[in-house]
Amino acid sequence: MPRRELLLFLLLCIAVVPPGYSYTDPADVATLNSLKKQWKNVPSNWKNSDPCGASWVGIVCNNSRVTNLTLFNMNIEGTLSEKIGNLTQLRLLDLSSNVKLEGTLPRTLGNLIHLTSLRLVNCSFSGEIPDVLGNLANLTYLALNVNNFNGRLPPSLGKLSKLTWLDLADNQLSGPLPISTKDGSGLDQLLKAEHFHLNQNNFTGEIPDIFRGNMLLRHLLLDRNQLVGPIPESIGLVQKLEVICLANNHLNESVPSSISNLTQLYLLNLANNSLTGLLPNLTTLTNLSFLDLSNNQFERSEAPAWLSNLQNLQTLAIESGQLYGQIPQRLFNFTNLQEVKLKNNLLNGTFDMGNNVNVKNLSMVDLEFNNITSVTLSSSYNNSLKLKGNPVCSNPHLANTVYCLDVLENSAKENLSLSTCSNPFNVFLVFRAPFFSDPSGHISELEESVTSTVKSCTPNNLNIQNYYFDDNAYLWVQINICPIGQSYFNQSDVIKCFNLNSQNYSTPREYGPYYSTAEPYNISSRAWKYIIGVAIGCALLAVLLVLLGIYAVRQKKRAQREKLRNDPFASWKSGEESGEAPKLSGAKAFTYDELKMYTNSFKDINIIGSGGYGKVYRGMLPDKQLVAIKRSKEGSMQGGLEFKTEIELLSRVHHKNLVGLVGFCFDKGERMLVYEYICNGTLRDSLSGASGIQLNWSKRLKIAVDSATGLAYLHDHANPPIIHRDVKSTNILLDENLTAKVSDFGLSLFVSNSEIGHATTHVKGTLGYLDPEYYMTQQLTGKSDVYSFGVVLLELITAQPPLKDQKYIVREVKVAYNKQDKQYLGLKDLIDPILINKNENLVGLDRFMDLALQCVEEEASMRPMMTDIVKEIEDIMQYAGFKINSGLSVWDKKNLVQRYSMDVSSSSGSRGNINSSDFKYSGGFPSPWKLNSS
Repeated sequence: MPRRELLLFLLLCIAVVPPGYSYTDPADVATLNSLKKQWKNVPSNWKNSDPCGASWVGIVCNNSRVTNLTLFNMNIEGTLSEKIGNLTQLRLLDLSSNVKLEGTLPRTLGNLIHLTSLRLVNCSFSGEIPDVLGNLANLTYLALNVNNFNGRLPPSLGKLSKLTWLDLADNQLSGPLPISTKDGSGLDQLLKAEHFHLNQNNFTGEIPDIFRGNMLLRHLLLDRNQLVGPIPESIGLVQKLEVICLANNHLNESVPSSISNLTQLYLLNLANNSLTGLLPNLTTLTNLSFLDLSNNQFERSEAPAWLSNLQNLQTLAIESGQLYGQIPQRLFNFTNLQEVKLKNNLLNGTFDMGNNVNVKNLSMVDLEFNNITSVTLSSSYNNSLKLKGNPVCSNPHLANTVYCLDVLENSAKENLSLSTCSNPFNVFLVFRAPFFSDPSGHISELEESVTSTVKSCTPNNLNIQNYYFDDNAYLWVQINICPIGQSYFNQSDVIKCFNLNSQNYSTPREYGPYYSTAEPYNISSRAWKYIIGVAIGCALLAVLLVLLGIYAVRQKKRAQREKLRNDPFASWKSGEESGEAPKLSGAKAFTYDELKMYTNSFKDINIIGSGGYGKVYRGMLPDKQLVAIKRSKEGSMQGGLEFKTEIELLSRVHHKNLVGLVGFCFDKGERMLVYEYICNGTLRDSLSGASGIQLNWSKRLKIAVDSATGLAYLHDHANPPIIHRDVKSTNILLDENLTAKVSDFGLSLFVSNSEIGHATTHVKGTLGYLDPEYYMTQQLTGKSDVYSFGVVLLELITAQPPLKDQKYIVREVKVAYNKQDKQYLGLKDLIDPILINKNENLVGLDRFMDLALQCVEEEASMRPMMTDIVKEIEDIMQYAGFKINSGLSVWDKKNLVQRYSMDVSSSSGSRGNINSSDFKYSGGFPSPWKLNSS
C-alpha cells in the first residue's frame, strides 16, 4: 500500500474509533459501576472502565453486552440494586455464598427476560419472592435456597415452563403451595421440572394435587414444613420419581396405594407425621435404598413380609410403627444393608440374624423398647446392637453390656485428610436426602468424582477433610482443595472451578440432591507482598509520631474497660420498662464477640427456637459444653425487665428441675442469656409429636413430678419465694433422660414470705393457663402457678393444647369427667390416643385426674399447695408400681427437702405393662384404670 493511502487509512481509523472507546455497552458499564459503589469487597480487578475488554472477574460478555454475572464466594456485602434490571442481556446471575448480601430482591429482576439461570444460594436475602420472576420465560434453573425469604410462594412461578430445577429450601416461606388458577399459574404447570426442593420452610395446608403423568419430576422434598391432610393419590402418576421426602409434617390418613407404582423410587421418607391405616405394601419398590416410616400412627400389624423383597435397602427405619412378631431373617442377607431402626415397637420372640450371613456393611441395629426375649447374632457382626427396654436385658449377663446401656455415638468424621498447604479452599457439598445412613463406604467414590470435575479446571490437590450429618439429617461433606504450582487460588479460579451449584458436576446417584457453599477465601497475590512491605515501613514512621497520643488514649480506655469489667451493666439505662440494673449473684458475663464465635456468627443452621423475644441459638463453649443462647431481636429495646428478672432469679436458684443459667451478654447493644442446652425440646413438642418422642404413662408421671418439684422449690425453698407466673408446657424442657426442667423466668416475681399469698400486680401470663381469680382481682399468689400447672397436668393426659378450635381443655374435661362413673368412660375420647394405642394400664389415672381438677378449681383456696401436689404424684407413682430410688427423700406438707435423682421403671421389669393382679388393695384405693383400643 502506498504511503499516502496508508496515512489516509490510519486517519480514518482514528475518526471511527475516538479516544476513550469502550468495548462494553455504556448502559452495562453504568450498571456495573453502580453495583460496585453499592457493594463492599468486589473483585480486585473491577477498576478499568471497560468490563468486557478488561475481563473483569465474574463477567462474561457477548457482542459488548454482559451475559454472565458470577460472583460466587466473594464475601460481598450490601444489597442487590434495582439497577440490576438494566443488564437486559443477562443469561446467568450467580451471587451464591455471599452471606452478607442481604435485603429484598428488586422487582426489576423481571426485566431480565433472557435469564436462564438465577442462583442466589446461601445469602441473607429476605422479604417475599417477587412475583415478577414468573416473567422469566427462559429460566431453567432457579435456586434461592438457604436465605431468609418469607411470605407466600408466588403462583406466577408456574409460568416458568422451561424450568428444570426449583430450589427454595431452607427459608421461612409460608402459606399453601400454589396450584393452577385461571391464568395457568401453579406448581402443577412445571411439567419439565425435575426437582422440587421446598423443604425446611413453613408451608401450611394440604399437599395440592400438583402431580401429572407427563411430569419429569425426580426429587420431591417437602419435609420439615407444617403440611396437613393426606398424601395425594395422584403422586403415583409421576413414574420418574426417585426421591420422596415428606417427613416432619402433620400429614394424616393412610399412605396412598398408588405409591407402589413408583418403581424408580430410591428414597421414601414419611417419618414423623400422623399417617394412619396399615403400613403401605411396598413389594414393587425393589430399587428402594432408604425407607423411613417412623413415628406415625399406623395400625398394629405384623412385621411385613415385603421387607424381604427390598434387596437394595441400605437404611430401614420403622420406629414406633406398631409392628409385632419376628423380624424376617432374610433381611440380613442384603449385602448393602447399613442401618436397621425398629425402636419402640412390639416385636417379640427371638431376634435371629443368622450365623453365616454377610453383614460387613451393617453398622447399627436399634431394637430398643420391644418385647424381644432372646438374640442370635452372626459370628461376623461386631457393630452396634441396641436392646435396651427388652426382656432379654433382664439377663444378668447382658444387663450391664453395651447392648442394654445408653452409648453415645458421633457420626462426624474429622480430619480424614489433613491440609497440606497454607491457603486451601474449603467447599462444602450439602446432601439433603442421601440414600444411606453411613457415608463411610461411599466417600471414596464421591472424592473420585469431585476430583475428576475440579482437576480439569486448575492444578490442585483435592481431598475430603470431614463429613457429618447435621440436626436436619443433611450430610455435610467438607472438601479441601490445595493449589499446585502456586501459593493461592486467584478469584477467577474460585468462580470458574469451585462453584458446584451449577449442577454440571454429577454426584453419584445415592447421594441425592445437593447444593454447595464455601468458607470465605482470603485471596492474595505476590504483588501484595511488596505493597504490604512498603505500607509497613510508612506505618512504622507514622506510629512513632503518634505513640504519645495513643498512650494517653489507651490509658483512658483502660480505665473504662476496668469499669465495665467490674460492672457489666455500667451502661444500663434504668426506666419504667427495665427497672434498675440487675443484681448479679455468680452469673458469668460473656462478650458479644465470644457468643458470636460460639454460634458460628449466629448462623441460621444453629437456630433451635424463636419467639416474641427473639431467636434461640445452639452454641458450644471452648470446654465443649453445649449451650442455648437466647438473643433479643436486633435493635429492640423491649424485654429489659424480663432480661433482668431471668438473670437475677436464675443466678440465685439452683435445682435439677430448673433450667440452669450459664451466663449472659450485655455488650454492644445486645441482650443475650446463655442457658444449659436441653436436647429434647419442650414438653409441648413431645405431646404434639413434633419431637418424635412418644411418652408412655410412667414417663408422663415422672415429668409431672419433676416439674412440680421445680415449682415447689421456687415457692417454698427460694429466699425470697418466687412465683413463676408463666407455667405452661412450652416452658417445661426435657433433657436426654427426659428429666423435666422448668424454664423461662422472664415474668417471674420475687415476693416476701408475707406476700406469697397476696401480691398485687399487673396481669401477665399466657391465655389458656391464666388463673381466673388472678385475672379478675390482680391478686397474684402461689396458687396462680398451681392453676397453670393443673392445665399442664390435663395436657399430659390429653396431649391437647389448652385452647384449640375455640375449646378450652379445662371446661371440656370437667364436662366429660364423672367421678361417679367407675370406668370414667366419658374421658375416653379426650385421652391421648398414644396412651390408648400402646394398650397401657393407666394405673392411678383416676387419682391423677382428681389432682388436676383440684388444681384448676375456680377459687384459689380450694387448690392444693405445690408441695402437696408433689407428694400426691409420688404416691400415685408408688401405688402404680413405678420405683423411686431409695436415695430420694420424702416430701412433707411443711418442709421442702432437696431432691436427688429419680429412675422410673416397671415393677415387672418389662415395658411398664402393669396388671391388676400385681397389687393388693386397701380401703380408699380404686382398681387400676385401663382403656382398651376398642
